Amino acid sequence: MIIESIITTMDLDGVVNIAPMGVEWGDEVIVVKPFLETTTFRNLQAVGAGVVNLTDDILLFARAAISSPQYPTAPATVVRGVVLESACSWRELEVRSIDATPPRSRIETRVVHHGTRREFLGFNRARHAVLETAILSTRLHLIPRAEIEAELAKLQIIVNKTAGPREFEAMELLTDYIRASRAHPPQSPPA
Repeated sequence: MIIESIITTMDLDGVVNIAPMGVEWGDEVIVVKPFLETTTFRNLQAVGAGVVNLTDDILLFARAAISSPQYPTAPATVVRGVVLESACSWRELEVRSIDATPPRSRIETRVVHHGTRREFLGFNRARHAVLETAILSTRLHLIPRAEIEAELAKLQIIVNKTAGPREFEAMELLTDYIRASRAHPPQSPPA
């Protein structure tokens, strides 16, 4: 089962990267599959650790999908890494193996620590739509423009019917990014 999360990793100099990532979920083993050219892949390969953060902050998902945002963090307990302050819960990961077969890697990790700050309230329909739009924004180099526009129109209807202020803000951020990409198509995923 794939769980949408925000993964935090560090490079060898301690610079934090925050990226949305669907991970193969398990109690003891989590599999992360970043594209090879991403910062997430490079950091997991170099440092051998990361943190999977579960959060209901949909604006964080939106920003992390299209940029390299910085959010408040706290040091992880066991691994060299950080936990997002907005995380409902998290899993600290230690890399066990890396398959770097293009275009996506398969990184098997072991959960070495986990924590909880608050209850995860889940996503309403608008948050799900924004999440799908965030994923779409990372696939602009893979999906035909007509398909992107059709999907974006369907997702916008859901947001219009069920969103609150943060969902509207997140959707607008992603829509602007996707529409701006017409002039400058991305060559690879930003995270």
